[in-house]
Amino acid sequence: MSQSRQFSDPPLPPQESLPTMYDLPSEDPEEPGLPDEFHLAQPRLLDETCHPATYPPDQIFTASDLNLYYDVSHPRWYKRPDWFLVLGKSPAQNQADLRWSYVIWQEGTAPFLVIELLSPGTEAEDLGQTLREINTPPTKWQVYEQILRIPYYALFDRYKQQLQLFRLVATRYEAVELADQRFWFEELQLGLGVWQGQYRETAGQWLRWYDTTGQWLPLMREQIKQKQQQVETERQRAEAERQRADRLAARLRELGINPD
Repeated sequence: MSQSRQFSDPPLPPQESLPTMYDLPSEDPEEPGLPDEFHLAQPRLLDETCHPATYPPDQIFTASDLNLYYDVSHPRWYKRPDWFLVLGKSPAQNQADLRWSYVIWQEGTAPFLVIELLSPGTEAEDLGQTLREINTPPTKWQVYEQILRIPYYALFDRYKQQLQLFRLVATRYEAVELADQRFWFEELQLGLGVWQGQYRETAGQWLRWYDTTGQWLPLMREQIKQKQQQVETERQRAEAERQRADRLAARLRELGINPD
């Protein structure tokens, strides 16, 4: 950061005076707690099936294991959600624009939903069961609830096959009672639930989005299969029409009528 940016008069706004995502990247080879295989696969499934009816694709931004910088007073402090969804923000249109991190004072929009995938090493903090120590950054729970005021916070325990959801009511998170491990987001016209199935050759319990009819949104392979079935159905329909036309032409010839 240059001296002119630090001591400008009048002071520059945070968008111009504080570090950007290029100064605050997510990649840090020395950072502990790198994601395991499940923490890589589950976010991909969420991305594949997250298609809100109320927002166009170019107004939906999702990310996993991307540093989320949240405090203008402490610009180096961050949290790293396993997956989060931001409404009204565009994904990168070309590779050069891919985000290095998500910096609140640059983006101007906090996530709508954060999902943490519970693991033994992070469970206590994810559930808000740890206390903030003096002269240390706030906990995840405090950041999501009190600083960023994220409307929804979900936690998924794959060992217990349990989804927990918290909704921001006034200034505090309140637990949402879930029916059949599912929850419908009116703002998205989309539901989130626990699905039993096989994803990328791995069977188990997964978080997945569903539509207004309660049907799970199709995975990429399912979309391809549906497209192939549609093409085959059209081919069969065209072939049946051709055979019908051939039979009609043959019948007309039998009657001495030239079908051409």
